[in-house]
Amino acid sequence: MHDRIEAYMNALHKNLKNEIEKNQIKQGEIETLFIGGGTPSVVAPHLFAPIFETLSPYLAQNAEITSEANPNSASKEWLSGLYALGVNRISFGVQSFDNQKLKRLNRAHSAKEAKEAIESAAKIGYTNLSLDIIYDFQGDTKNSLQKDLEQAFALPITHLSSYELTIEKATQFYKDPSVKQNKEELGYFLRDFVVKSGFEQYEVSNYGKIQSRHNLGYWQHKEYLGIGAGAVGFIDKSRYYPHSNIEHYIQNPTYQRQEPLSQENILTEKIFLGLRSIVGIKKSILPQAMQERADLLCKEKKLELKNSHYYNKEFFLSDALALFIMGD
Repeated sequence: MHDRIEAYMNALHKNLKNEIEKNQIKQGEIETLFIGGGTPSVVAPHLFAPIFETLSPYLAQNAEITSEANPNSASKEWLSGLYALGVNRISFGVQSFDNQKLKRLNRAHSAKEAKEAIESAAKIGYTNLSLDIIYDFQGDTKNSLQKDLEQAFALPITHLSSYELTIEKATQFYKDPSVKQNKEELGYFLRDFVVKSGFEQYEVSNYGKIQSRHNLGYWQHKEYLGIGAGAVGFIDKSRYYPHSNIEHYIQNPTYQRQEPLSQENILTEKIFLGLRSIVGIKKSILPQAMQERADLLCKEKKLELKNSHYYNKEFFLSDALALFIMGD
């Protein structure tokens, strides 16, 4: 749908202006910005310029501004163009440095293109660079994972996201679930290797010398605007969903379906998100019965109570711990 890019960006700009006005966003109020949802690197920098012009007064002085990028489309010109607009962080969808694995994952880039894109970004001036790795794919071993990670850490990155392969309906892997190995030990091996390499695990899938403030905002249950087709917003205890279909979105970029969240919904999210990250759970938000179960987990050294917050030291167990606290 390359012929629709300009129309889409115009619709996105209209959507942005409407959200700023409707939510009475104040100057300097936006702490972080994340350009994602697929492949922003196919959109020419000049099409982003009006968006940044509109956003400029509302961005905090030290705002973290991230864009996702695919290595095969993140050219030097594109990276330079976004850097000039104010983007200060790039998250590359690398997935692997093994060309055979990249082919089987249907990725359009090669290991060489991934390395070159990251090195180009660093030369341009980006000092905050992230990449994604996928693991537990058919054929993955500790040895192959170690090779991927060694190559990642040989590059000038400050952040790494590691995602266990998940198979969604209506994807090609759904017909062949055997591509997922379900080898739990790979996750622990990866975590230990990354931490030994000097990257702190601050969420179940995220490690950084520099943490992503945008990611942390979600886990801290902060409010956020969602601009673009399928981009969810969260304001005033409600989620907002625009059209996810591109054509429908272009025709009506200000449409939103609202989903009010109950106190129970919000508490559940704060428990799950807090336990899967360094955010933790504030003790005072838990009803008495949940506090008692959390205290029991502290006695068993599964959780730690510090400064009126419960903290989880083993993020891979976060779902089980959350369900126990909630009595499920």
